[in-house]
Amino acid sequence: MIKNNIVIFKCNSLYQILSEIKNNLSFEIKNFISDELDKKDLTNSIILSKFIHRDSLHQKKNINKNKIIFLLKKGEDPSIVNENQYIFYPFYIYDLLEKINIELIKQRYNYQSSVNILDYSLDLNSKIISNKENEIKLTEREVEIILFLKESHNPQNVNALQNKVWGYSAELETHTVETHIYRLRKKIADVFKDKNFIVSSDDGYSIK
Repeated sequence: MIKNNIVIFKCNSLYQILSEIKNNLSFEIKNFISDELDKKDLTNSIILSKFIHRDSLHQKKNINKNKIIFLLKKGEDPSIVNENQYIFYPFYIYDLLEKINIELIKQRYNYQSSVNILDYSLDLNSKIISNKENEIKLTEREVEIILFLKESHNPQNVNALQNKVWGYSAELETHTVETHIYRLRKKIADVFKDKNFIVSSDDGYSIK
């Protein structure tokens, strides 16, 4: 499977950290330490950069401005960028990996506001899943789980969910994934009376 590219711009320390765990990442990382960024077509890449480089990046025509995640320090004002486009540092590396993976999953549905899943409609903007009678407000993580399972042709085990939804395969406790799945299945069962939306088998979880 082809991995997505994550571009790190003028933040060599972050590149070094991610390089140490690159074998466990669900994406490729590339490092740019100068304006050689101009020479590449990066419109489909997610860019990681310190907030001080915002103006420089916004002037570049070869990147998608909505695919930049800024690293902010205390005192920098995030109000001028989308709430999904920044993370304050210092941060836990898991938090950054989760934010990256959220953007990668959303990227697959970039031109859709809603997705049909079985007898339901999932609104990606409001994070509401509904049928003709009821609706449920989902969390960001629950939306990611549903989209990932919808895309998968085969049941996905806990390790696959750790890697593809959480963005990192090591050191994430198994019960973290299982707890999220349990809560999501309970929501669906309680409101829609549907116990088979997410099917559990010996091979893993699936949406059929």
